[in-house]
Amino acid sequence: MTTTATPVRTRFAPSPTGYLHLGGARTALYSWAYARHFGGTFVLRIEDTDVERSTPEAVQAIIEGMKWLGLDHDEGPFYQMARMDRYREVVAQMLAEGTAYHCYSSPEEVEAMRERMRAAGEKPRYDGTWRPEPGKTLPAIPADRKPVVRFKNPLDGDVTWDDVVKGTITISNRELDDLVIARPDGTPTYNFCVAVDDWDMQITHVIRGDDHVNNTPRQINILRAIGAPLPLYGHLPMILGADGEKLSKRHGAVSVMDYPAQGFLPEAMLNYLARLGWSHGDDEVFSTEQFCEWFNLNHLSKSAAQFNNEKLAWLNNHYIKQADNTRLADLARPQMVAVGAVFEGAPDLAQVLGMMKERANTVNELAAASMLFFRAPQPEAELVTQHITDAIKPVLAQFAERIATVEWSKEAVAAMIKEVLAANTIKMPLLAMPLRLILTGQLQTPAIDQVVVMFGRETVLARLAKWL
Repeated sequence: MTTTATPVRTRFAPSPTGYLHLGGARTALYSWAYARHFGGTFVLRIEDTDVERSTPEAVQAIIEGMKWLGLDHDEGPFYQMARMDRYREVVAQMLAEGTAYHCYSSPEEVEAMRERMRAAGEKPRYDGTWRPEPGKTLPAIPADRKPVVRFKNPLDGDVTWDDVVKGTITISNRELDDLVIARPDGTPTYNFCVAVDDWDMQITHVIRGDDHVNNTPRQINILRAIGAPLPLYGHLPMILGADGEKLSKRHGAVSVMDYPAQGFLPEAMLNYLARLGWSHGDDEVFSTEQFCEWFNLNHLSKSAAQFNNEKLAWLNNHYIKQADNTRLADLARPQMVAVGAVFEGAPDLAQVLGMMKERANTVNELAAASMLFFRAPQPEAELVTQHITDAIKPVLAQFAERIATVEWSKEAVAAMIKEVLAANTIKMPLLAMPLRLILTGQLQTPAIDQVVVMFGRETVLARLAKWL
């Protein structure tokens, strides 16, 4: 395994204003895998300073989503609201050092500044009225107004960083105004908290969505002002729907926790998310352990990824076929109970699922398909008339007589069925179709010898007796 000179420390830092969406889950996965690849530390941080929109339910949804995916954190969760004293300490330090200042401009005054700049064809920004400079006389402090604290952003020069996904990015400091880092009530703002947190938590690599690119130069300038080392940044392109538009609710499930409810397995979702913006040659299917072994930042895609439900379903089918049948039974049983499944006297659920899982794309599909073994058969009258004819009933009687004593194995039952067919010079469908209707109530089932053996001798004889 590759090593780095500095211990790798990554973080996932969601805002708890909603569910854990797919883009956030991919960010968490890449940050987690990078830490695991280097034997580093993965930190979970809840950025809950948006008090009006943050909810305990959203925090729980994020933690549940990560738990379902198996993305275990090494430190945290840390909550920004619990770190207010630390932020105030850094604000006070910056005020003392002159890298921040009190601004008494009212929101209305700031908006008026911006309007004037828009009218002049300039980028709207704070005009530095309260920014202290050598030889500058500041306005009189209003008696009835609490100040905000603004960061004293450099006026000239550029902010440049080598983004591990996008390459070198340069932003002119003239594009950045003096950011508010503390509100009138003393509560700190987002970009300031992020910078202090990344410093305190010794984050070495920040992997996040490219909607944060505009935040990065502000955070870099704050980190430089407080004498903190800079992490490496990597900004991931967004995930698009199949129509090329930004992924949203209209594309279906976008919350991670919608997927277990739909019958997807976490290993399938992890495998799929891993390939949405990263590649390892032509490998499509790989374990989480393989992913952590292979993952690095050199093969992250610069272009947006498209979410494809069919590809996810294909992967999920692969992992369902690999899954332990007892585990599948634990997942499927509650759904089947909800729609009236009766397990007493029925075949073993795990064995049934093992037989039925080859074609199932989700656990929900598997549960629905397996219901034929756990409810009384109710064949449609039209199908009964078509397949359980007077001509076939003597053959069914022969089958019943033979099934009462045959060795109970798939091979023995299959051989016996062939003998009955040969004795009556008929083809398989003439016997298999009525047997399917009698045993399950439907025509589409696995091979009839498998179905017979799965039900058990007593059930097969009892159901045949009702028709003979």
